[in-house]
Amino acid sequence: MATDHAPPPVEASARLLLPQILPALLVGVGASLLFLGISALAEEFQHVLWNDLPDALGIGNYSSPWMIVMLTATGIAVGLVVWKFPGHAGPDPSSEGLGGTPHAPGVVPGLLLASTLALAGGVSLGPENPIIASNIALTYWLGRKAAPSMPGAAWVALASAATIGALFGTPVAAALVLSEALAGQPGRGSLWDRLFAPLVAAGTGALTTQLLSQPSFDVGLPPLDDPGFGDILAALVIASAAALFGLAACYLFPHVHAAFRRLRHPMVMLPLGGLTLGLLGALGGHLTLFKGLAETKELTASVGSWSSGELMKLAVVKLLALLVAASCGFPGGRIFPAVFIGASFGLCAQALVPEIPPAVAVSSAVMGVLLATTRQGWISLFTGAVLASSPTMLAVLCLASLPAWLIVTGRPQLELDHEGHSLR
Repeated sequence: MATDHAPPPVEASARLLLPQILPALLVGVGASLLFLGISALAEEFQHVLWNDLPDALGIGNYSSPWMIVMLTATGIAVGLVVWKFPGHAGPDPSSEGLGGTPHAPGVVPGLLLASTLALAGGVSLGPENPIIASNIALTYWLGRKAAPSMPGAAWVALASAATIGALFGTPVAAALVLSEALAGQPGRGSLWDRLFAPLVAAGTGALTTQLLSQPSFDVGLPPLDDPGFGDILAALVIASAAALFGLAACYLFPHVHAAFRRLRHPMVMLPLGGLTLGLLGALGGHLTLFKGLAETKELTASVGSWSSGELMKLAVVKLLALLVAASCGFPGGRIFPAVFIGASFGLCAQALVPEIPPAVAVSSAVMGVLLATTRQGWISLFTGAVLASSPTMLAVLCLASLPAWLIVTGRPQLELDHEGHSLR
């Protein structure tokens, strides 16, 4: 005889979730403090390398010779860390995305040092991958010691969410990334049950970052208040064109990576990569150096003062710099440089067709480049929307993402497997 099965009481679910709050709070604060500490250290070192030292020597801080020397020296310094430090600063960065399997804790010092040197030295990579990997390694190691009954995957999720929240200054980005990751995974309870503790960690990480540093992705673009059909059409075209532009690097990536790997030794690969980045910096100028967020704000602060040719040159040089940096062994993420690439590409389109609002051009292009290089749909959409600081842009970007996604889906990513083959 059939019997009715009553749903479990709400209190039973709450009793499972409430004990997760304290670990999530601790992980959120710790992950944010590590991110802020490494960022502050890299910024101070960058000021010494690019301001104090050239001023003391009486040479231009962004002169072509100084850029070549500094990037080559950065390659030598990071090469020494990869060669000599325990754990060799982690696995090949070309196969590392946002998150993944926890590294041994002994890898973390070398990884953080190499990342700090790369950030300060002007390498065209962001902090996200090394910081997330380090926080995952430390959280997993400490968490398994403090609460061995808690699943290891739970500690990984907390660390990933907390760091993403700290990086973007909001838990929304972490919620979008985790919901995308969890969508195809079996799990106990509803999606919101599984997101509960990571959202606590992400919110705590974001709040800690906001209280201590007040980060902002607002690049000062005029808001789009009343989009019309022309704006939607422009967003569709620009996002699709930017996605194709980003895919060029994805198709080249395994070949450039293989060329550097043939050199075998990090003290050859990284100095040569640094020299190449220095030459690219001399070609493109100082805006094509570093992770790219501050440079994006500098670029958008002077909308209308750049020609379309100059802007396309910036986009091409930065794309090549990202390709080289990711191929030769520098640790770092792709999101922040991709923002600069997209902003340059979008402003180039706006310079060609001045009737296109800058917010439409930049947000659509950034989303398109991110879709191509990261294959993270939600994070691409989110980043494009926050750059414009305009709620109406979100609807426009949702539409523009559809043809761009059709272009990039099933294509190579800017990430390789451990055999050096493109992920799709």
